[in-house]
Amino acid sequence: MIKSMTGFGRGEASQDNITFTVDIKTVNHRYSDISVRMPRMVSALEEKVREYLGTKLNRGKIDVFINYDSFGQDTKVKLDTNLASAYVDSLNILKQQFGIKDEISLSLLTRFSDILKLDTEEKDLDFLWGILSSALEQAVNALVEMRSREGERLRKDMVDKLDSIKVTLDGIKSKSEDLVDVYKNKLYDKIKELTKDIQLDENRLLTEVAIFADKSGIDEEIVRLGSHIEEFKKTLFIKGTIGKKLDFIVQEMNREVNTIGSKSSDLGVVNNVIEIKTEIEKIREQVQNIE
Repeated sequence: MIKSMTGFGRGEASQDNITFTVDIKTVNHRYSDISVRMPRMVSALEEKVREYLGTKLNRGKIDVFINYDSFGQDTKVKLDTNLASAYVDSLNILKQQFGIKDEISLSLLTRFSDILKLDTEEKDLDFLWGILSSALEQAVNALVEMRSREGERLRKDMVDKLDSIKVTLDGIKSKSEDLVDVYKNKLYDKIKELTKDIQLDENRLLTEVAIFADKSGIDEEIVRLGSHIEEFKKTLFIKGTIGKKLDFIVQEMNREVNTIGSKSSDLGVVNNVIEIKTEIEKIREQVQNIE
């Protein structure tokens, strides 16, 4: 199923008072670009996160935000009583030497940050990964579901635009049958007008006019553009990564319609070409967001 590269997913998992919350946001990007933000204390798991995402998401700018909460279970306070005693002794010396009457209070001692230290207990990485991977899987599943819904909407819209282009192309095809003859007659009359005082070989003139007129034909371009439209539709129903292929087909469609426009002098055809180019540009913008 076709997938958009834009989406959001969230997952959460808990065990033994440890909770991981994962938010994933993706937008379109030419390649896969993964950015992971997670607490330093569990940063050793970042590579596992990247490997997992690499197996699930093929393209897009992928921003991952991981929150870790152990509710203080893996953090303990270490008290350095020897250091606290040394501080008290030193403060008493200062009091005696300078005649300071203030009492040494607990609030004063706690200002010395090296007396009380936070000690983080290392957790087993396999245990943590078991929790994190569950939250990550939930987030990715929610993200993929959203990207699939958006992709289906894009598919339907692009098919409608392709059908509209095909109708306009059929209109050009119906006009193209007479365009060569019209161009041939105009070219012949113009040459005769410009060379009215010059004797010309009529057969040679007719041959040259026919050659130039034939080059103005757009039948081949119409057939190729129709073929590209059908190939684009078929690709929309292929499983897997199709964004790059669709982008290539759009470029080829644009090339053919530009050639049709450059060869045509008929005002109706020129207007039809403008309509097709407008629709192709809309499709091109949508293709940039397809995985």
